[in-house]
Amino acid sequence: MATLTEQFMQALRTTEDSRDPTPLVELFAEDSTLRNLTTQEWSGKDGARDFWTRYLENFDTIHSEFFHHSDDGSTGLMEWEATGQLAGGHDIAYRGSSVIEHDGQKVQAFRTYYDSAAFVKPAVEGSEQS
Repeated sequence: MATLTEQFMQALRTTEDSRDPTPLVELFAEDSTLRNLTTQEWSGKDGARDFWTRYLENFDTIHSEFFHHSDDGSTGLMEWEATGQLAGGHDIAYRGSSVIEHDGQKVQAFRTYYDSAAFVKPAVEGSEQS
């Protein structure tokens, strides 16, 4: 049987393809917490839905590839690279790691760390002053 980390990775792929956060939200416990590089914290299934909806809204398309994962029965680690297009059409590729704490059935906590510089739009070429 797949670990919860493997279920999470599959649910993320399904969510990215369908643009529907439901497969991921279903994995979260009612008292779960979610964090990214911002100072905001989301909680519960409603928070998970908001978190993943906001994630999808950043992109026209996005696809995550996992190149390493592990799960010890209570903590899962995923290392990944995501590629796609930001909302508005700019290409993006960035790497990161995500951690889940779980009870084997539901995600209790989710934290993700990634290269936020990839989201900064480069200066328009030719706009430098002489």
